[in-house]
Amino acid sequence: MPLRVLQLCAVDFTVKNFLRPLIHFLKDQGFEVTTACSPGPYFPELQREGLTLVSLPISRSMDLPKHLKSTLQLYRYLKKNRFDIIHVHTPIASLIGRLAARLADVPIKIYTAHGFYFHDEMPPARRRFHIMLERMAGRWSDFIFTQSEEDRVTAIRKKIARPERIITIGNGVNLERFDPERISDEEKAKRRLEFHIPADAPIVGIIGRMVREKGYTEFIEAAALILREIPQTHFLCIGDELQSDHDASKSLFLSRIRDLGLKDRIHFAGMRSDIPELLSLLTVYTLPSYREGMPRSIIEAMGMGLPVVATRIRGCREEVAEGETGYLVQPRDATALAQAVLGLLKAPERAKVMGCVGRTRARALFSEKLVLERQLAIYEKLIREKGLEARR
Repeated sequence: MPLRVLQLCAVDFTVKNFLRPLIHFLKDQGFEVTTACSPGPYFPELQREGLTLVSLPISRSMDLPKHLKSTLQLYRYLKKNRFDIIHVHTPIASLIGRLAARLADVPIKIYTAHGFYFHDEMPPARRRFHIMLERMAGRWSDFIFTQSEEDRVTAIRKKIARPERIITIGNGVNLERFDPERISDEEKAKRRLEFHIPADAPIVGIIGRMVREKGYTEFIEAAALILREIPQTHFLCIGDELQSDHDASKSLFLSRIRDLGLKDRIHFAGMRSDIPELLSLLTVYTLPSYREGMPRSIIEAMGMGLPVVATRIRGCREEVAEGETGYLVQPRDATALAQAVLGLLKAPERAKVMGCVGRTRARALFSEKLVLERQLAIYEKLIREKGLEARR
């Protein structure tokens, strides 16, 4: 029998947008892979793609009774199905998963920190609480992957993991797919027509769930400032609310857009699968988040040859080379965001050079293949340590 792996996260959105490459890669390496998460709208699509999915409701809010119920459900499932490896993702699912796996005696327990839930702007007492949770769950882990080097260093300093039991795997995208050369002028024209954007208008974009912490408030306020100086600019928002988002604010964003008179300049694309094609429309990509792990959208934008304006936070400051591939600004500062974007819109040649340097940087540091191979190497190491190599 092949070694059996359970990938666990909170929602199917995470599976669709972040875990699919790893799941397919592990299957190609001979593992039997099952994925468990809360059921959602992407289940049928993922099943058609060949993924084995199990419905396990996991609340993304702080609801202790629901978490205990999910832990018990998962424990029973693990005991019955006897997985060799559990690989957990996202904050609450990672806590539930490692506790249940420890109780069920799953041999190998791996955690990917896509970005620790605690961050610089969190109130000190709350931050200490979440560090304590990570430290506790770290004892139930055989290995921890971080996507940012900053998270790895923090985890060691905060005693979440021992240095020999944690590595930075980075984040990566398929740079053959995110390649500006493969998008035709006809494709670009088609999508400009979809949003009623003139052929010569500069476009500033953002990708992300429509929640406050992604910086949509600042994006909207910055749009108003940018239009005062370059009135022909348009703005494209790619993403939407999730049913599980507990700080969803789309109605507030729409209200603010109406108040500022921006309804015909800020366009909402919703959830999309044609991200490279939409990115090909942009002049500048922005990500004014308050909290990130190692944001994939910045790598996608760099792959498409775009200059990036992001916030000076964990993850973003590892991806964006300040002054070379874009600019970093302070979180929650719409004026600084607007000024950085205007600087690029007013200097198109400089913006083009930054975009080219960004694509070169993405190819060197953020290849999806490298990230997958780093994970496989640790899988193989742990399999040997646990004496499972004969099954491999």
